Amino acid sequence: AASLVVLVGSVAESPRFRGQLMDAVRSLQVGYPWDLSTQMGPVISPPEGKLLRGLTTLGEGETWLLTPQRLDDSGKLWSPGVRRGVRRGSEYHRTEYFGPILGIMAAESLQEAVAIVNEVDYGLTSGLHSLNPEEIGYWLEHIQAGNLYVNRGITGAIVRRQPFGGWKKSAVGAGAKAGGPNYLVGMGSWHDAPLPSVPGAVTGLPARILEAMDAEEHRAWLAGALSDDARLWAEEFGVAKDVSGLFAERNVFRYRPVPVVIRYDAETSGHGVAELARVAAAGLLAGAALTVSTAVAIPGPLANVLRSADVALTVEDDEAWTARVARLAGTGPARIRLIGTSVAATARAAGGSPDIAVYASDVVSAGRVELLTFLHEQAVSITAHRYGTPNHLSDAVI
Repeated sequence: AASLVVLVGSVAESPRFRGQLMDAVRSLQVGYPWDLSTQMGPVISPPEGKLLRGLTTLGEGETWLLTPQRLDDSGKLWSPGVRRGVRRGSEYHRTEYFGPILGIMAAESLQEAVAIVNEVDYGLTSGLHSLNPEEIGYWLEHIQAGNLYVNRGITGAIVRRQPFGGWKKSAVGAGAKAGGPNYLVGMGSWHDAPLPSVPGAVTGLPARILEAMDAEEHRAWLAGALSDDARLWAEEFGVAKDVSGLFAERNVFRYRPVPVVIRYDAETSGHGVAELARVAAAGLLAGAALTVSTAVAIPGPLANVLRSADVALTVEDDEAWTARVARLAGTGPARIRLIGTSVAATARAAGGSPDIAVYASDVVSAGRVELLTFLHEQAVSITAHRYGTPNHLSDAVI
């Protein structure tokens, strides 16, 4: 489950740490599941390609601390291997092997270690061991993964305590976490319906967007939608929560902004360009970096507000939009919010890339639906004791 460990500072040269790590790995009982003493089982099929290379071939500057061995004729049972000297940018650093192998890297600082981890294309789980609150705070703010673990193991996610799901190439589609509060939202399509009258105060950039809308028949709808966003931001999306409330472990669920490209062609819920305003306002409230591609010119006041908020706003035809999607598909994970645009045409332009998550339901006033487009979910699990003695290392940082 952990293919890479990054040691910061002197621990990278510590004989004590190295000895403890080797003892831990050597002591693992490898076998088949019908043997009840087994702690680590076989891989699913005989290794080939990248996994075989990972188990048998060292990169430049690397040495084996523990050489993996094939243990039987099936080719599926291997003892675990540990390599050190893994260099930044090497194949081992950038590759997910999904096998019984661990690579050790070294960094001079926590900042460098975080950069090393974030250069990996995947982002399912990541862990930190530190007793320094400032280090914990920096790591929590900058690491790119869906499930974070501090001073504990990085496996064994439990429903509700640590809803499970990754970022970057560890997610396909919307990426709502299994066992989390939004898992069902992405499993259907949505259509607009009247909202309950539970207003929230619309302020900041959403308020400016509301002021820029002239059409009175759509203004009331937009005001209701942005009020619902404000209420949900205050109650859910803009706060970090620990709903489990355990004494010895903090399990905090929170949301982080993610860049989104919005494409506007035509209304979907009968509210004209107010639908674009509604979606963009949700993105700005979430703190997401936005790009807006529109097939038609939009009112000057709305365009001015968007540009003043650093939104990249472009009027472009279908051909230019198709070219933009193709470029996105070649640069890694991205999210697209379509408003009246063909899903099929967008998917064709992306070449079916699983890195492109497309949100294409009708624009709705419900903040529970629209805000999620612009947010990553993140679960943070922190051991709140040291050998049974409670501590409060993380209280001030999350």
